[in-house]
Amino acid sequence: MIYEKLAIPDVVLLTPKVFGDERGFFMETFRQSEFEQHCGDYRFVQDNHSMSAHGILRGLHYQLEKPQGKLVRVTRGEVFDVAVDVRKNSPTFGQWVGATLSADNKQMLWVPPGFAHAFYVVSDEAEFQYKCTDYYNPGDEYCIRWDDPTLAIDWPLLNGKAPRVSEKDGQGNSFVDATKFD
Repeated sequence: MIYEKLAIPDVVLLTPKVFGDERGFFMETFRQSEFEQHCGDYRFVQDNHSMSAHGILRGLHYQLEKPQGKLVRVTRGEVFDVAVDVRKNSPTFGQWVGATLSADNKQMLWVPPGFAHAFYVVSDEAEFQYKCTDYYNPGDEYCIRWDDPTLAIDWPLLNGKAPRVSEKDGQGNSFVDATKFD
C-alpha cells in the first residue's frame, strides 16, 4: 500500500498494490499495523456501504461528541471525495482537499475525526464503502452546505448543474455558522 499525505497532511490517500492477470485481480485493502504507522492509532468499529446515482452529493457531514474517522473507497463507479478541516485549533482549519476515488483506481481516502466529509457521484452510479472509528450516533449529526462560499469547494459538477442533495443536506449550515470541532 502506498500512503500519500495530501495538502492537509492528516488526510491520506491510500493506493493499494493490485496483482492482476487474465483471471482478475487481488489486492489487500487494509492492514492495521501499516495504517497505524501512516495514519495514526485508530480502530474501526463499523463498516457502511451506500449506493448513489449520478449527480448525487452526500455531505458535508461530521460529528462532534463521537467524531468518526472514515476510511472510504468506491467499489463501483466514481466519486469526487472531499474532506474539510473543522478543527478550530488546526493550522489547516477551514481548508479542504479532494480526491477522485473509483473502482478503477481502487484508491482509498483516510478522513480523520474532526473533518467534515462529502462525496459527489460523477459516474452513472457509485457504490461507496467506508470504515468508521466510532458508531453512528443520530443525535450527533452536523452538516455544512456543499456550496458554502467560504469553503469554495471546486466540485466537478456535470454540465455545471447543481447536485441532488437530501433535504437535510440542503438545509446544512454555512461554514461560518457551523458548530466547529475543538
